[in-house]
Amino acid sequence: MSEDKESPESTKVESILDLVTEAEEAVNSRISFEEFTDERLLISHDSTGNKQMKIKVLEVSDENTPSKWKFGDRVKISKILITIKHLDTQMVEEAEFDIEEIERELAEKRHYTSTNRWVPANEIKNGYVSRTFHTRLISDAAALDHIVF
Repeated sequence: MSEDKESPESTKVESILDLVTEAEEAVNSRISFEEFTDERLLISHDSTGNKQMKIKVLEVSDENTPSKWKFGDRVKISKILITIKHLDTQMVEEAEFDIEEIERELAEKRHYTSTNRWVPANEIKNGYVSRTFHTRLISDAAALDHIVF
C-alpha cells in the first residue's frame, strides 16, 4: 500500500526553507549603509517653514573642472527639476530650469554673471542635490523672478 501524500513533517521543512530563502533575498536586496541617503538631507525649507523644495539633476555639463586640486571634484549642472511642496495645502509644483539659459539671461538683463552651477560631486545623492546647495542653484532664477521660494 503506497500513499501519494507527503508527510506533514516534510511540508513543514520545505515551507521553513522557503521562508528562509525569501528572507535572504530581502536582506540581499537592501542597500548598504554607504548608499543610503536620508531624505532630510535633500529637502530644504523656506524661511517660514510653509514650503519644501527638492532639486533633481537632469543634465550635467561635460566641461572639466578648472581647479580640481583646489576645489575637488565638481560638476557643472545644466538642467534641474525643482519640486516645491506647499505644506499647508499639500499642493506640489514642479518646474524644469535650464540654469545655463538663466545665467545668460541674467548677464544680459542685469549685467551680472555667476558661477553658481558648480556643485561638488559628493553633494549629489541619488540624482538629487543636497539642501546646502539649493540656494546657490536657484539664486539666478530668483533674481530674475522665475521662482519665489
